[in-house]
Amino acid sequence: MSPTGLPARVRIGYGLGSFATGTFGTVPGLLLLYYLTDVLGIGAGLAGLLVFLPKAWDVLFNPWVGARSDRSTRSRLGPRRSWMLLGALTLPVCFAGMFAAPAGLEGGPAATYVAALFLLSASAYACFQVPYVALPAELTADPDERARVMAWRVAFLAVAILLSGSVAPVLADAGGYRLMGVVIGALLAAGMLAAVCATAGTRSVVRTTSEAGLRAQLRAARGNAPFGWLFGAYVVQAAASGLMLAGTQYFATYILGRPGATTVLFACLIVPSLLAMPLWLAMGRRTGKRNAALGASVCFLLGALGAAAGRELPTALIYAAVAVAGIGYAGMQMLPLAMLGDAIAADAYTSGRRRAGVLTGLWTAGETLGLALGPGLFGLVLALGGFVSSDATDRVTQPGSALTAIIIGFGALPALLLALSLPLLARYRLTESELIRLRADFDASFAPGEHQEPTQRDEESA
Repeated sequence: MSPTGLPARVRIGYGLGSFATGTFGTVPGLLLLYYLTDVLGIGAGLAGLLVFLPKAWDVLFNPWVGARSDRSTRSRLGPRRSWMLLGALTLPVCFAGMFAAPAGLEGGPAATYVAALFLLSASAYACFQVPYVALPAELTADPDERARVMAWRVAFLAVAILLSGSVAPVLADAGGYRLMGVVIGALLAAGMLAAVCATAGTRSVVRTTSEAGLRAQLRAARGNAPFGWLFGAYVVQAAASGLMLAGTQYFATYILGRPGATTVLFACLIVPSLLAMPLWLAMGRRTGKRNAALGASVCFLLGALGAAAGRELPTALIYAAVAVAGIGYAGMQMLPLAMLGDAIAADAYTSGRRRAGVLTGLWTAGETLGLALGPGLFGLVLALGGFVSSDATDRVTQPGSALTAIIIGFGALPALLLALSLPLLARYRLTESELIRLRADFDASFAPGEHQEPTQRDEESA
C-alpha cells in the first residue's frame, strides 16, 4: 500500500485499463482503412470519411458522457464505474462485429454496416474512456501518488500500442480479420474489466456536489485557467504525435528506401518511452510536473528536428533521433495526464463542484481531434508536395518535392507544433504546493463531519 493508503492493486489495475485505450487508439487507425478498401471494396474517399466521422462524433459525445458520469455517484462499484462497465461490456462486441461483415456484403451496404459498428464502437469506448481518465483525480488527493498512478497507466499504454500494433496485422494476415477482431476484442475486454474490478469500491476523495447541467459545466471549464492552458498544449502536441505516426510508413518507404523499416521506426519511438517512465516521474517530483513536461516536450522537439534531417543523416542516426523523440513522448503522455488530475482536483477544491467528468470529456475530445488532425495535415503536406499515389505492386518514383514534403510532415512540422505548444504549457502555473494549499482551504471550510458525498437530491437537481 502507498503512503497515502492507495493499494498497489488499484494503481496497477487502473493502469491495465490502458491496454484497452492504447489498443483501440492503434488498431482501427492501422487496419480499418485497408479493411474497407481492400477487403470490402469500398472506395477510398468514402472509406476515409467513414474512418474520420466517429472522431468528429467523439467531440460532441465525450463531454456529454463526462457530464453524465459526474452524476453517477450511487453505483455499488463506486463513482463512475457503472459507465466504465457499460463500455467494457459493449466495446469488445462492437469491435469484433466491425471486422466481421457478413459474407458477400460490398459497396454501399458494407459501408453502412461498418459505419454503424464503428460509431457504436466509438460510443462504447467513450463510455469507458471518459470516466476512466477522470478517475485519478478522485482516487487520491496526493499529487505524487497521482503521478505514480499515471506512470502505470502510460507504461501499460505504451505496451498496448507496441503489442497491438505488432500482433493485429499478423493475425489479420494469418487468420483473417474476423479472428483478429475477436482476439483484439478479448484484449479490450480484459483491460477494461481489470480496471473496473481493481478500482471497484474505492470512494472519491473529492467530496463535492455535481454541477447543474452540461452547459454550466462547459462554462466552468472555460473559466479554469490551468485546464485551459494545459488542454491547448496537449491538443497541439497530439497533432504533432499524430503527424509523426502517420508519416512513419512514408518515411520508411521513400526516405529510407526500406518499407520494412516501419517496424523499426515504430519500436524506436515506443520502446524508449517505456524505459523513460521512471526518469520523467523522478524529474516531475524534483522539478515539478510542469517543468518536467517542458523538458519532455523539448526532447521530442529535438528528436523531430533530427528526423527532419533524414535525407542527410546516416540511418543509425535517424533511428537515434526517433528514439530521442520517443523518450520525450513518454513524458508528453504521462506528465500532462498527471497535471490534468491536479487541475481537476484544484477545480473541485475551489468550486465545490463535481466536474471531473466534463473536463475529461473535453480532454479526450481534444485528444481525439489532435490525433485526427495530425494525419490530415500530413495528407495536405503530401498533396502540396505533389505526391503520386500508386498501388503496392507498382510503386512510382516520387518527385523531389514529394520527398521534401515527407520530411516536412514527419519531422519539421511536428517540431514546429512542439515549439508552438511550449508557451501554452508554460502558462500552466498550478504547482503541487498550491494544490496542497487549496486542499487545506477546502478542508478548513467544513466543520468536522460535514464532508459528504452528493445526495440523491443533488443528483436529481443536476
